[in-house]
Amino acid sequence: MNENREMEEILTEIQSDENVQKMKQYIQHGTVSTYEHCEKVARLSYAIDNRLSLNSDLKVLLTGAMLHDFYLYDWHEEGDGSHHLHGLRHAKRACENARAYFNTDDKTNHVIYCHMWPLNPERVPMSKEAWIVCIADKFVSLQESLFRRRI
Repeated sequence: MNENREMEEILTEIQSDENVQKMKQYIQHGTVSTYEHCEKVARLSYAIDNRLSLNSDLKVLLTGAMLHDFYLYDWHEEGDGSHHLHGLRHAKRACENARAYFNTDDKTNHVIYCHMWPLNPERVPMSKEAWIVCIADKFVSLQESLFRRRI
């Protein structure tokens, strides 16, 4: 199967989920929704893997990337206090949601759980898929924070 077509099929399956669609309601950085952020991280992760011929497991890579911020709340709002220390805690919540809604496997859960390294220093990426998503997330987050700010 053509890898690009495989990427689109994997992403379409995840993105069509009603809970993933809810990510469009929440702002991630500046004016970017959590959904848009995760999609950009997934596409950059695919590009990195493809460009460097890393031959990652695309299902793990793209599912982990698309669900790495699948926490389903607006971290900018105080809410009930559960958003406190969002940067340190949201990966665990995203991992729990991915497991509950998508029955994700251990490799995919690892990608999601450790994407905030080095902020979470004990969660070191241990697979190439996890490293790719971690790096792609940092790049996309920086770009969004610097150039997609609210005015």
